Amino acid sequence: MQLLGTKVCKKYDLGVHNNLFGGTMLSWVDESAVAFVNEVCHCPTMVTLKIEEVLFKSPVKENNLIKIYGQIDRIGGKSITVSVEARKFNVYSHEEAVVCSTRLVFVRLDDDGKSIPIAKHVREKYPDKCS
Repeated sequence: MQLLGTKVCKKYDLGVHNNLFGGTMLSWVDESAVAFVNEVCHCPTMVTLKIEEVLFKSPVKENNLIKIYGQIDRIGGKSITVSVEARKFNVYSHEEAVVCSTRLVFVRLDDDGKSIPIAKHVREKYPDKCS
């Protein structure tokens, strides 16, 4: 997996139990993933179609550093599926522990909001990921 972004959990990101609010984590994951697929697909109009099962494996506390990683799983005719992990990064030891994982599906849209094919040159660059 490649590093997509890094976030710092701040006080205003916390929910009622002083853990990172799950919706904030989903926002971070979605934002990092769409930036990744925009880059991969050479297209600024990729949108989230689906977020699959999300596993929150351990809490994130204030001041924790979160690194978000992703990889391409599949490129279809009009969609791309990526796996994403958010990992808590220990600044002292540089150890990482997965705190959240999911898969997301994005589609490419035209100016009218209709899905259109992923560009041929993208599919040719990742032949092992195409279906």
